[in-house]
Amino acid sequence: MKNVAVMGYGTIGSGVVEILERNKDMIAKATGDTVFVKYVLDLREFPGTSVEDKIVHDFSVIENDPEVTMVIETMGGLKPAYAFVKASLEAGKHVATSNKALVAAYGTELLKIAKEHHVNFLFEASVGGGIPVIRPLYTSLAGEVIEEITGILNGTTNYILTKMDKQGDTFENALKEAQDLGYAERNPEADVEGHDTCRKIAILTAMAAGHQVNYEHIYTEGITKITDVDFSYAESLGTSIKLLGSSRIKDGIAHAFVAPVMIGKDHPLYSVNDVYNGILVKGNMLGTSMFYGSGAGKLPTASAVIADIVEALKNETTHVELGWDKESLAIAPMDTMVFRYFVRVKGIAAKRLKEVESVFGEVEGIELDHMDEFAFLTEAMSEQEYKRKANELSGIRQCIRAEF
Repeated sequence: MKNVAVMGYGTIGSGVVEILERNKDMIAKATGDTVFVKYVLDLREFPGTSVEDKIVHDFSVIENDPEVTMVIETMGGLKPAYAFVKASLEAGKHVATSNKALVAAYGTELLKIAKEHHVNFLFEASVGGGIPVIRPLYTSLAGEVIEEITGILNGTTNYILTKMDKQGDTFENALKEAQDLGYAERNPEADVEGHDTCRKIAILTAMAAGHQVNYEHIYTEGITKITDVDFSYAESLGTSIKLLGSSRIKDGIAHAFVAPVMIGKDHPLYSVNDVYNGILVKGNMLGTSMFYGSGAGKLPTASAVIADIVEALKNETTHVELGWDKESLAIAPMDTMVFRYFVRVKGIAAKRLKEVESVFGEVEGIELDHMDEFAFLTEAMSEQEYKRKANELSGIRQCIRAEF
């Protein structure tokens, strides 16, 4: 019997316990032994549940029990998750986590500690929910030079943007519905401001490049300024707007960003809607492959954690090499990145188009009925060049990067 402990009995933690019970025969076959949850660490009691007699409130009980060979961290946040995970690894216990904030902030250190103590620190569920993407990067794609990773990495924001796109909802109404359905927190800042996506693209970039990535160096813009009017224009153009996390790695530098991007129908991520995630990975030999599935949710995310449990317990005495080193990967300034730009300006196209073209060159005005504005698409240019030109044009109401 292999004893494990689960830290945090919320949505993901309870899902892990549920799958370990429901799929126990399959998991036993995969690991070579029965996997038993000996402890569940939580501040709360859970009377009348299957974990009632497993609840502990003191982490040291887990830390000091030699029978516990693996710890599953599903608490989220950095405190006390970081201290507990570090101590677990130092005690010679494998760790699997779904905590992207922990991996993005302390992954380099925790990977080093795991290697020093001949245990494993695994984090498949930290990116993409139930979508297998971390493991393919260090197994199936191990012989590839990864040139680009671009994805819809946050189910909450994708749900909101889908509601705005397909049903004409305002951002505020779509957010409220996402909160009512449990897709968004009462304080949705981490999702809607892009911070969650930023941490995930930082982890993926580090995996792809093999070097540490400081997520605070990645330009991050959320969806709070996107409006239903933007989607009306997008519909007329045959496009949609998605929050993308993207990283293009070249010559030891990552051109990484998080921002809303207008994409056309021929883009592979165009049809990724609702709470689903889609991740494009481009290798120098394979070309582009796509990973698609449930980016969040109790059982999909817990399923990814279970995969880490199986891998760790199959390699109980072996350290699995994955992750990145402590050398920092340079992040290119956002000003150097190149896009087309969708721009909305105050006024009537017939009166202002020549003024626009004197700044941006020849463009086609796009108008909606009963609006005191029009829009246009620029040619491809650097962010720095766009800013310079935008300063020469008055009345700009909106700018969205475009790739189509």
